[in-house]
Amino acid sequence: MAHTSRNGYAHGSKGRSLETGSHFLAVYSNVSLGCFLIGTDEAVVIEVLARRTIAQRQRIKEAYKLTVGKDLAGDLQGELTGNTEKVVLGLLMIAPKYDAYELRTAIKGSGTEEAALIDILASRTNAEIRAITEVYMKEHGTSLEDDIEADTSGMFKRVLVSLLTAGRDESNTVNETQAVQDAKDIYEAGEACWGTDEVKFLTVLCVRNRNHLLRVFEEYQKISGRDIEDSIKREMSGSLEDVFLAIVKCLRNKPAFFAERLYKSMKGLGTTDSILIRIMVARAEIDMLDIKTEFSKAYGKTLHSFINGDSSGDYRKILLELCGE
Repeated sequence: MAHTSRNGYAHGSKGRSLETGSHFLAVYSNVSLGCFLIGTDEAVVIEVLARRTIAQRQRIKEAYKLTVGKDLAGDLQGELTGNTEKVVLGLLMIAPKYDAYELRTAIKGSGTEEAALIDILASRTNAEIRAITEVYMKEHGTSLEDDIEADTSGMFKRVLVSLLTAGRDESNTVNETQAVQDAKDIYEAGEACWGTDEVKFLTVLCVRNRNHLLRVFEEYQKISGRDIEDSIKREMSGSLEDVFLAIVKCLRNKPAFFAERLYKSMKGLGTTDSILIRIMVARAEIDMLDIKTEFSKAYGKTLHSFINGDSSGDYRKILLELCGE
């Protein structure tokens, strides 16, 4: 799998056969994608789509529509089922569209999937979040902020809305005086008082830049004698705890955050496929190599071996293609 930037960010009835023959082929030259045919051989569908970049998959979609006059995603949706279908359809979307789709599904499904809201909004850059909100409005005719406000509540909602503004300072500047003050403010809002002033946590964790916050976390350890993550676990609960922990973990080491999410999605009885699919599709071209390294470091086994033992059939094959050895 190519380790490239995320293309797309700022920069029918089941059983129906596809109408273009019995093979799924993509013929590339050194310069451009050539002609190809598509059929219902899932193994070849997986090989072609999982081994291409997002940009190449968009060219495949365009070529398919040009030569067949139909939508590739629509035809594949009529042929594939279950988790394999979810992965393939995700791979055919550009990055902000996939994130917008996942957020819409999390909000409008049966019950809100807070994990999707947290995983996406806590980990994306300002530019990525702006692209997501634009695509969401274009695709669904409503504001992502309005939909999240209507579907969540309390301080959890306020944190998500703050993240949606895409207003985090993304400079590298560390203000030492401010860092000490921020650490004191968080301490006094949590460990040092009865009850917790969550707004103070929001103001610091959702606004300051990464380097500054890493310094804040060091100062917080000195002042409180605790790691910031431990204090969040002590002072908060539920979705609010989860979103603040996700923010801190992404700031510290984003690949390690996703490695942990993948591990938890597969360990024990059953698999949380929605999380597994979302991370494997969304991070394949961004930091999958780093995620695999962090996974092995933290859990003593490879991500490849975990997926291999926790899934089966075509679903396992396409996830392993995205993972790589």
